[in-house]
Amino acid sequence: MEGSETGWGRPAEPAPRWRALLDRARHAGRGAEQPEPDRRVEDPLPPPRPITPPEPLGPPEPLPRRAAHNGYAGRAPATGQPERTYGGQPGERTYGADPGYRAEGAYRVDPSYRAEPAYRPDPGHPGEPAHRVPEQRRPEPPESRYSLLDNGYRSEPRPAESRYALLENGYRPEAGYPAPPASSTAPPAPVPPPPASPALAPPPAVADRAYSARAEWRPPAPDPEVERARAVLRREFGSPRVIAFANPKGGVHKTTATVLAAATVGSVRGRGVLAWDDNELRGTLGLRAGSARHARTIRHLITELAQIEILEGDTLLDRLDDFLRHASDGSYDVLAGEESPRFAQRLDQFTVRRVLELLRRTHEVVCVDTGNNVESPNWRTVMQAADQLVVTTVPREDAAFSADWMLDLLHEVGMGELAENAVTLISCPTPGRSQLQDDLERHFASRTRAVAVVPYDPALETGSSIEYAQLQPETRQAWLRAAAVMLEPFAR
Repeated sequence: MEGSETGWGRPAEPAPRWRALLDRARHAGRGAEQPEPDRRVEDPLPPPRPITPPEPLGPPEPLPRRAAHNGYAGRAPATGQPERTYGGQPGERTYGADPGYRAEGAYRVDPSYRAEPAYRPDPGHPGEPAHRVPEQRRPEPPESRYSLLDNGYRSEPRPAESRYALLENGYRPEAGYPAPPASSTAPPAPVPPPPASPALAPPPAVADRAYSARAEWRPPAPDPEVERARAVLRREFGSPRVIAFANPKGGVHKTTATVLAAATVGSVRGRGVLAWDDNELRGTLGLRAGSARHARTIRHLITELAQIEILEGDTLLDRLDDFLRHASDGSYDVLAGEESPRFAQRLDQFTVRRVLELLRRTHEVVCVDTGNNVESPNWRTVMQAADQLVVTTVPREDAAFSADWMLDLLHEVGMGELAENAVTLISCPTPGRSQLQDDLERHFASRTRAVAVVPYDPALETGSSIEYAQLQPETRQAWLRAAAVMLEPFAR
């Protein structure tokens, strides 16, 4: 750069003070030093100089003081200008510029450089409008709730006229039509108001209570019919009772009724109830009731029946418990049937009677699920030993016809009393009530002692394990009434 220290055509600023001091020290040192001649190793050393005593030191030179902070102190004057001080103290030593220092020449513009012409906009091109910042509006403050007091009274808008204004306010002619002429007849005399009744004394003031009102849940009042059914099931029955559930047709809820009757009686009595699957063709009672803690069935019990019959008391109970399954809540026991159809030939009349006598010694109520073959020895033996017969059916004509035919058969074989004292149990497989159900109730009420109806329950629709606690309250209440009807003749 030439002419200045900035290089932008501006006059050079005075050199700073530290630069002048540095130049002075550098030039002064060079003048004092003497060039030392070259010498070789062979040359003899010069004689030592005599030591002269040092001259006494004079008073120390005062140190330079810093000038006032006026923006110009401590800077060297420009070249060719006299040295000046700015705001120095009188008698204070000032430092001028170095006479050997030469400022650079001024910046010169290259004559061959030509500036580009200024940009000229196209006259045919319309300029873009300037961008305007949208004005930000301050949100209006919400109206004060006391605006009526602050701003004075403001009348509200007139409400819309009711559609029943003609009935409420009477007839009003529209504008532009003359009013109807007044009637010449005199208006009727006003009806005198009824005599005022004597003033009633105000109700006595109720003293404020110290505690606040609270909501308290109270259970609904128990159904008296359900409570009566529970009382019947808690009574003594005199001796162990056998309840047989029968219908020659399959799919009429015999197994379901056997399990739920045992579960209902066991939930009230707590013990002494058993459900036996006496189906000769692979019954499913053992799968739908009781916990499968083992795989023993009636076949295993018969194998050791002779050794078990001679036992008594707790020893008998413990030994028989090895062949029984228990409900999840422990309210009843289950004696599962054999899955092999060949075993049906071994269940003769004598064997079935021995099993029933053994179960009567250990349980108070024995519910038996019979098979579909009315000619088999085990079916007829159970009918002869039963204290109560329960005819199960559903609201279907074929199921009702099969149950009606079985009652006729019992009358023919000399068990008419058992058929007349039977209880007809109608199980609803679907929600709702049909006209056929009403007809079946009237028909079997004329042939049996009583008719009980249990409603549909979605927990029984899948055909899986039956859990009494999972039934709906209405279903459990219906089974309580049905079980009470079955055992009521024996309650004491």
